[in-house]
Formats: sequence, C-alpha cells, structure tokens
Amino acid sequence: MIEQLQWQLDAGAPELYQRHLVSTMTSMWATDLADRAELRPGENVLDLACGTGVLARVAAERVGVSGRVAALDINPGMLNVARSLPPPVGGAAIEWCEGSATAMPYPDAGFQAVVCQLGLQFFPDQLAALRQIRRVLVPGGRLALNVFGPIEHNPATWAMADALDREVHPGASEVKRTEHNLAGTDKLRALVDGAGLQEVVLTTTTKSVHFPSVSHYVRAQMTATPLATLLQGYESARRNRILTALTEDVAAALAGYAAESGLTFPQEVHIVLARR
Repeated sequence: MIEQLQWQLDAGAPELYQRHLVSTMTSMWATDLADRAELRPGENVLDLACGTGVLARVAAERVGVSGRVAALDINPGMLNVARSLPPPVGGAAIEWCEGSATAMPYPDAGFQAVVCQLGLQFFPDQLAALRQIRRVLVPGGRLALNVFGPIEHNPATWAMADALDREVHPGASEVKRTEHNLAGTDKLRALVDGAGLQEVVLTTTTKSVHFPSVSHYVRAQMTATPLATLLQGYESARRNRILTALTEDVAAALAGYAAESGLTFPQEVHIVLARR
C-alpha cells in the first residue's frame, strides 16, 4: 500500500498543494481532461482521486445545475481543503467523499463519465481501480484519465529526483519516480484492456509549466507534496542547507529552461479515453 501512503500529506501540505501546484500545473491538465471527456450538461460525473478538487470544479461547471459531480479521494486533508473552497457559480453541487479507488462507495452504473487526473499511478491495485471504474459507469459511459509520461521526458522531475538522491540520501527520490510508474504505454494499455474497457484511445501530449523561479519549484516540491516527510525531524539549519543544495542542483540541471521571467519546462502526460 505504499502508493496510497505516499499521498497522506501532513497538516498544512494540502493547503500548500492548492496554493503552489494547482495554479502552476494541475489546473491546465484539469481543463484539458474535461475537454477530452466531453462533459455535457445534466451528466453524472465522478472525479476519482480528486485531491483539492480542481477537476471536480471544472466538471461541475460543465454539467451545470442539472448534473451531478461526485469527488472521491483517500486523503482527508485534501478533501478538507476542497470543501473549504467556494463552489463554482452556476455549477452542480459537488459531493465530496473519502474513500478508496479500489472499493468505491457508489452503486453500479451510476455515472456517464469518470475522470481521473494524475492519480492512477498511485493506486495500490491499478487493475482493481479500473475495474471499479468500469462498474460505476453506465453502459457506453466514458473514462478520461491521465498519467505522467517517462521521467526522462519530464526534465524538472528528473532533475529533482537526481538531486534528492544526491543531497538527501540514495533512494530519497522514490516517491518522485513512482509518479512515473505508468509511463510505459504498453503497460498502461494492457491495464485498461484488462479491466474490460472498450474503444481505448491512448495519446501523449506535452504542456509548459511555469514557476517564478527554481527556488519556488523546489520549495513547492519539498513542502506541498509527500517529499515534505523527507526533512521531518531535521533541525532548521540542516534543512535549509539541504534545500539550498537541492535548489543549486536543480538550477544547474534546468539552466536551459530558466529565464528572467522564471522557470518554464515541458511536462509530458499520457491520456487514456475509453468506454464501458
């Protein structure tokens, strides 16, 4: 169950995730995935691994007040942040629920669409989760999900992972590398096919991510993601030395992506569209 444990963020981290990573990264992928899912007014939609709810809110806007959006996540801290944010004006009410992707608390055939943004790679049993998705979809219902592509195609993550192993301890990057454990398209397609989903279309796309600086990127990673646990218990001087070293390492690796306007780098994801 290591994947789920990795995303049990400490107190404060979900708020920092919403503040520093949603606007810079996840919001653009949420809009992209909602577009690809072709969400329509009046539909019932499930946002699986909803986090702080960026995609759920986009879905609520798309389906309108005549629709329904359920949002499921295993992390209570992320859900607390999601509930604290204002609901979308003119959108469906969002039903926030704490629960597992492998044992969803929903009846069969309850949703016209299921969306899952950058979550499948963290599930402890990915095939079981995909079978649950198939179960809760109506016949002909749609799945739209995305996962990160190879770490080598995501230069900021690659630089961060190498720096962690060098400056914290060997293997410190495991949580970052786990983000890319579905980077192989053959494996990803086999999982979706194995769950009995049909009309599978797999595409790969890249978008640009912007941070004000390398320092902002490193500090966001080390405070607003599970990497925050790596420095727990360190006295402040040692923690600051490590953060400085990480920033210097990442800056050197990403020099080609830095400018006066900040740090801008490509991020690659695989997108799966399928039907029950």
